[in-house]
Amino acid sequence: MDHAQNSADTPDTQSQLSKPLLITSWILQIALAFILGQTLFFKLTGAPETIALFEVVGAEPMGRFATAIAELVCVVLLLIPKTSVLGAIGSVGVISGAIMAHITKLGISIDPVALAKPEIAPLEGPSLFVMAVIVFVGGLVIIAIRRAQIPIIGPKLAK
Repeated sequence: MDHAQNSADTPDTQSQLSKPLLITSWILQIALAFILGQTLFFKLTGAPETIALFEVVGAEPMGRFATAIAELVCVVLLLIPKTSVLGAIGSVGVISGAIMAHITKLGISIDPVALAKPEIAPLEGPSLFVMAVIVFVGGLVIIAIRRAQIPIIGPKLAK
């Protein structure tokens, strides 16, 4: 089978989506890119609150930088139509680590006093956990909508 025949067999999944699904996917992709982009900015600039969080989980500074790079890749992939499902898969993976950190070390609602980290007082409360859950669920929804775009297994899932 030649390349032209092979590409003719793979439908353009962007045009295969209904308009409501396409709009939903793009709203979620932009929202996830915004949330991840915002948190990646704090990681790369070394915000004291972010450093304190990564110290609590024992991953400062390498974990912070690795997470920021992973988030940057996810943001770029989410904003490119042909790679958006890969960005969603990566986002779910990256944010799973954040959710586990909240469940095991940070708490759902961050308590700077309990963590002995007064520098994270501006992050007090469940807002970071809530954003992580939004990214996780949003990523899963994008994956479900764009499942036909998943490399190798996508065409089988689209049936």
